[in-house]
Amino acid sequence: MSLSGRVGALLERRTAPLNDLADHATDVAGTCFAMARRFHRGGKLVVFGNGGPSTDAQHVAVEFVHPVIVGKRALPAISLTSDVATVTSVANRVGLAEIFAHQIEFLAEAPDIALGLSTDGQCENVLRGLLKARSLGVLCIALTGGDGGRIAARGVADHVLIAASRDPRVVKEVHVTMYHVLWELVHVFFEQPGVLDA
Repeated sequence: MSLSGRVGALLERRTAPLNDLADHATDVAGTCFAMARRFHRGGKLVVFGNGGPSTDAQHVAVEFVHPVIVGKRALPAISLTSDVATVTSVANRVGLAEIFAHQIEFLAEAPDIALGLSTDGQCENVLRGLLKARSLGVLCIALTGGDGGRIAARGVADHVLIAASRDPRVVKEVHVTMYHVLWELVHVFFEQPGVLDA
Protein backbone atom coordinates (compact mmCIF):
# COMPACT_ATOMS: atom_id res chain seq x y z
CA MET A 1 0.00 0.00 0.00
CA SER A 2 1.28 3.47 -0.84
CA LEU A 3 2.10 6.03 1.85
CA SER A 4 -0.99 8.07 1.01
CA GLY A 5 -3.08 4.88 1.19
CA ARG A 6 -1.68 4.05 4.63
CA VAL A 7 -2.30 7.60 5.85
CA GLY A 8 -5.86 7.47 4.51
CA ALA A 9 -6.49 4.14 6.26
CA LEU A 10 -5.07 5.51 9.52
CA LEU A 11 -7.26 8.61 9.33
CA GLU A 12 -10.33 6.48 8.61
CA ARG A 13 -9.59 4.25 11.60
CA ARG A 14 -9.26 7.30 13.86
CA THR A 15 -12.26 9.26 12.57
CA ALA A 16 -14.75 6.39 12.17
CA PRO A 17 -15.57 6.33 15.93
CA LEU A 18 -16.33 10.07 15.88
CA ASN A 19 -18.58 9.58 12.87
CA ASP A 20 -20.29 6.75 14.75
CA LEU A 21 -20.75 9.06 17.75
CA ALA A 22 -22.36 11.65 15.46
CA ASP A 23 -24.70 8.94 14.15
CA HIS A 24 -25.84 8.43 17.76
CA ALA A 25 -26.55 12.11 18.47
CA THR A 26 -30.08 11.29 19.66
CA ASP A 27 -28.67 8.87 22.25
CA VAL A 28 -26.19 11.50 23.42
CA ALA A 29 -28.93 14.14 23.71
CA GLY A 30 -31.15 11.73 25.64
CA THR A 31 -28.31 10.97 28.03
CA CYS A 32 -27.68 14.68 28.60
CA PHE A 33 -31.37 15.38 29.20
CA ALA A 34 -31.58 12.56 31.75
CA MET A 35 -28.48 13.92 33.51
CA ALA A 36 -29.82 17.47 33.53
CA ARG A 37 -33.10 16.32 35.09
CA ARG A 38 -31.22 14.52 37.87
CA PHE A 39 -29.06 17.59 38.56
CA HIS A 40 -32.20 19.75 38.53
CA ARG A 41 -33.74 17.50 41.21
CA GLY A 42 -30.68 17.88 43.45
CA GLY A 43 -28.62 14.89 42.33
CA LYS A 44 -24.87 14.74 42.06
CA LEU A 45 -22.55 13.06 39.55
CA VAL A 46 -20.40 10.14 40.76
CA VAL A 47 -17.68 9.23 38.24
CA PHE A 48 -15.27 6.28 38.16
CA GLY A 49 -12.92 4.24 35.97
CA ASN A 50 -9.59 2.34 35.97
CA GLY A 51 -6.18 3.38 34.71
CA GLY A 52 -6.48 6.11 32.07
CA PRO A 53 -10.24 6.39 32.66
CA SER A 54 -9.52 7.08 36.35
CA THR A 55 -7.91 10.36 35.34
CA ASP A 56 -10.83 11.01 32.98
CA ALA A 57 -13.15 10.52 35.97
CA GLN A 58 -11.25 13.20 37.85
CA HIS A 59 -11.35 15.48 34.81
CA VAL A 60 -15.13 15.05 34.44
CA ALA A 61 -15.73 15.84 38.12
CA VAL A 62 -13.63 19.00 37.93
CA GLU A 63 -15.43 20.16 34.77
CA PHE A 64 -18.80 19.98 36.52
CA VAL A 65 -17.71 21.38 39.90
CA HIS A 66 -15.52 24.15 38.52
CA PRO A 67 -16.58 25.10 34.97
CA VAL A 68 -13.83 26.82 33.02
CA ILE A 69 -16.38 28.80 31.01
CA VAL A 70 -17.41 31.91 32.91
CA GLY A 71 -21.12 32.05 33.64
CA LYS A 72 -21.73 28.30 33.47
CA ARG A 73 -23.38 26.72 36.50
CA ALA A 74 -21.25 24.60 38.83
CA LEU A 75 -22.87 21.22 39.46
CA PRO A 76 -22.03 18.68 42.20
CA ALA A 77 -19.70 15.89 41.12
CA ILE A 78 -17.16 13.57 42.73
CA SER A 79 -14.60 11.17 41.35
CA LEU A 80 -14.31 7.84 43.17
CA THR A 81 -10.72 7.50 41.95
CA SER A 82 -9.32 10.58 43.69
CA ASP A 83 -9.06 9.25 47.25
CA VAL A 84 -6.13 6.82 47.18
CA ALA A 85 -6.56 5.90 50.85
CA THR A 86 -10.17 4.80 50.27
CA VAL A 87 -9.45 2.99 47.01
CA THR A 88 -6.51 1.03 48.44
CA SER A 89 -8.19 0.20 51.75
CA VAL A 90 -11.33 -1.10 50.01
CA ALA A 91 -9.17 -3.08 47.56
CA ASN A 92 -7.21 -4.54 50.46
CA ARG A 93 -10.25 -5.50 52.52
CA VAL A 94 -12.85 -6.62 49.97
CA GLY A 95 -10.95 -6.74 46.67
CA LEU A 96 -10.28 -4.60 43.64
CA ALA A 97 -13.58 -5.65 42.04
CA GLU A 98 -15.50 -3.82 44.79
CA ILE A 99 -13.65 -0.48 44.94
CA PHE A 100 -16.43 1.49 43.24
CA ALA A 101 -19.47 -0.49 44.39
CA HIS A 102 -18.39 -0.10 48.02
CA GLN A 103 -18.02 3.68 47.71
CA ILE A 104 -21.30 4.03 45.80
CA GLU A 105 -23.14 2.15 48.52
CA PHE A 106 -22.21 4.86 51.02
CA LEU A 107 -21.98 7.97 48.82
CA ALA A 108 -24.77 7.69 46.23
CA GLU A 109 -28.52 8.22 46.55
CA ALA A 110 -31.47 7.71 44.22
CA PRO A 111 -31.42 11.21 42.65
CA ASP A 112 -27.75 10.84 41.65
CA ILE A 113 -25.96 9.96 38.42
CA ALA A 114 -23.27 7.27 38.14
CA LEU A 115 -20.88 7.59 35.20
CA GLY A 116 -18.60 4.59 34.66
CA LEU A 117 -15.75 4.74 32.14
CA SER A 118 -14.16 1.62 30.65
CA THR A 119 -11.88 1.57 27.62
CA ASP A 120 -13.04 -1.88 26.53
CA GLY A 121 -16.28 -2.32 28.49
CA GLN A 122 -14.82 -5.29 30.39
CA CYS A 123 -13.79 -3.71 33.73
CA GLU A 124 -15.28 -5.79 36.53
CA ASN A 125 -15.14 -3.02 39.12
CA VAL A 126 -16.85 -0.52 36.79
CA LEU A 127 -19.51 -3.14 36.03
CA ARG A 128 -20.07 -3.80 39.74
CA GLY A 129 -20.15 -0.08 40.49
CA LEU A 130 -22.90 0.41 37.93
CA LEU A 131 -24.81 -2.61 39.27
CA LYS A 132 -24.69 -1.19 42.81
CA ALA A 133 -25.74 2.26 41.56
CA ARG A 134 -28.66 0.77 39.66
CA SER A 135 -29.83 -1.11 42.78
CA LEU A 136 -30.00 2.26 44.58
CA GLY A 137 -32.09 3.90 41.84
CA VAL A 138 -29.18 5.98 40.55
CA LEU A 139 -29.18 6.97 36.84
CA CYS A 140 -26.40 4.85 35.29
CA ILE A 141 -24.32 5.94 32.31
CA ALA A 142 -21.37 4.07 30.77
CA LEU A 143 -18.74 5.30 28.37
CA THR A 144 -17.08 2.25 26.80
CA GLY A 145 -15.03 1.27 23.79
CA GLY A 146 -14.90 -1.60 21.32
CA ASP A 147 -18.32 -3.22 21.11
CA GLY A 148 -19.28 -2.08 24.63
CA GLY A 149 -18.04 -5.27 26.25
CA ARG A 150 -19.73 -6.90 29.23
CA ILE A 151 -20.92 -3.54 30.52
CA ALA A 152 -23.09 -3.03 27.43
CA ALA A 153 -24.04 -6.70 27.14
CA ARG A 154 -25.20 -6.95 30.76
CA GLY A 155 -27.48 -3.90 30.44
CA VAL A 156 -26.22 -2.40 33.69
CA ALA A 157 -26.49 1.19 32.43
CA ASP A 158 -29.51 3.26 31.42
CA HIS A 159 -27.38 4.90 28.74
CA VAL A 160 -24.30 3.39 27.05
CA LEU A 161 -22.18 5.53 24.75
CA ILE A 162 -19.61 3.50 22.85
CA ALA A 163 -16.40 4.72 21.22
CA ALA A 164 -16.47 2.16 18.41
CA SER A 165 -12.75 1.34 18.29
CA ARG A 166 -10.49 -1.31 19.79
CA ASP A 167 -7.54 1.10 19.83
CA PRO A 168 -7.34 2.44 23.43
CA ARG A 169 -5.81 5.70 22.21
CA VAL A 170 -8.76 6.35 19.91
CA VAL A 171 -11.24 5.35 22.63
CA LYS A 172 -9.57 7.86 24.97
CA GLU A 173 -9.89 10.65 22.40
CA VAL A 174 -13.56 9.86 21.75
CA HIS A 175 -14.34 9.62 25.47
CA VAL A 176 -12.85 13.07 26.05
CA THR A 177 -15.10 14.40 23.29
CA MET A 178 -18.08 12.53 24.75
CA TYR A 179 -17.80 13.89 28.25
CA HIS A 180 -17.23 17.43 27.04
CA VAL A 181 -20.40 17.09 24.95
CA LEU A 182 -22.25 15.73 28.01
CA TRP A 183 -21.09 18.72 30.04
CA GLU A 184 -22.07 21.20 27.34
CA LEU A 185 -25.53 19.78 26.61
CA VAL A 186 -26.41 19.43 30.30
CA HIS A 187 -25.81 23.16 30.55
CA VAL A 188 -27.83 23.82 27.39
CA PHE A 189 -30.81 22.09 29.01
CA PHE A 190 -30.36 24.20 32.14
CA GLU A 191 -30.53 27.33 29.97
CA GLN A 192 -34.01 26.43 28.62
CA PRO A 193 -36.63 27.68 31.13
CA GLY A 194 -39.16 25.05 32.17
CA VAL A 195 -37.68 22.17 30.15
CA LEU A 196 -36.48 20.32 33.25
CA ASP A 197 -39.63 20.86 35.31
CA ALA A 198 -41.68 18.18 33.50
